[in-house]
Amino acid sequence: MRKPWRIALTTIGAIVAVPVLALAATSIVNVVATNVEAGDITPYGEKVSVDGKEMNVLVSGTGDETIVLLPGLGTAAPALDFQPLIAALDDTYRVVAVEPFGTGLSDQTDVPRTAENITGEIHAALQQLGVDRYTLMGHSISGIYALTYTAVYQDEVTAFVGIDSSVPDQPGSDEAIPTSVIVTLGNLGITRILSGVAEDPYAGLPYDEATKAQMALLTNRNAAAPTLVDEMDRTPANFAAVSGATFPASLPLLLLVATEDADVEGWLSLHEAQAASVDHGTLIELPGSHYLHHTLSSEIAQDVRTFLAGIPAS
Repeated sequence: MRKPWRIALTTIGAIVAVPVLALAATSIVNVVATNVEAGDITPYGEKVSVDGKEMNVLVSGTGDETIVLLPGLGTAAPALDFQPLIAALDDTYRVVAVEPFGTGLSDQTDVPRTAENITGEIHAALQQLGVDRYTLMGHSISGIYALTYTAVYQDEVTAFVGIDSSVPDQPGSDEAIPTSVIVTLGNLGITRILSGVAEDPYAGLPYDEATKAQMALLTNRNAAAPTLVDEMDRTPANFAAVSGATFPASLPLLLLVATEDADVEGWLSLHEAQAASVDHGTLIELPGSHYLHHTLSSEIAQDVRTFLAGIPAS
């Protein structure tokens, strides 16, 4: 887990510097634009029913083995964000990209965003799809959720692959996320304005213009919505719930760790210890920053193929 909300702190000065009438105008424009944009969102994937609500999933590929992709915290459109990685994997595996409630095209929910609830809902969605044997592959905060998940559904998970995944007790994991700032920026329309004038965060990456436009629309819709805000508020507690936890010793573990990510002290050594905690653990350092799947999807896919092929038969 990184700190994507830092932009909120560095731009909070924009609020106090803008006249009240201007802020009122941006707030109104934001509400109108959000309502208008709802009609511009193009459906993708398929919906499954979980606890009376709809969760969106995208299934690609027809391989005999299944990989389930789980997003990092704050990813507004997981199935689209993972698009390059899905394309690199789905010629070998059946890939299931899950959009937890509050992300992508999935419904919002008022069920508390505890790790237990989030993982239970993901499992229910997989059950609806008939997915009962799979590799779990998660980015960032999903490394924490995966600990809760594998403790309960160990018999279903054949391996875990972490994409610069979070680990228990990492420095800063007890820090509260300033969600009130994020919500304020969103409600005032400041986030929309900043996004509109900022450089394209996907420039030079393997996303077409239509996909980037859809991700922008879903970011405007989901980034400060109640479900994601609740998950952010509960993040320190979700870390605390797995303090000292390890994966089952028999679970094969592949950790792909970014070499250009110095946001957390001891990041590499924390992952080295996690890899050493299981019988079949492998750590691979990859050149890049936290979102490795944006830049190195082909390399990740090859590492996954090699690792999964080398797992001893049980």
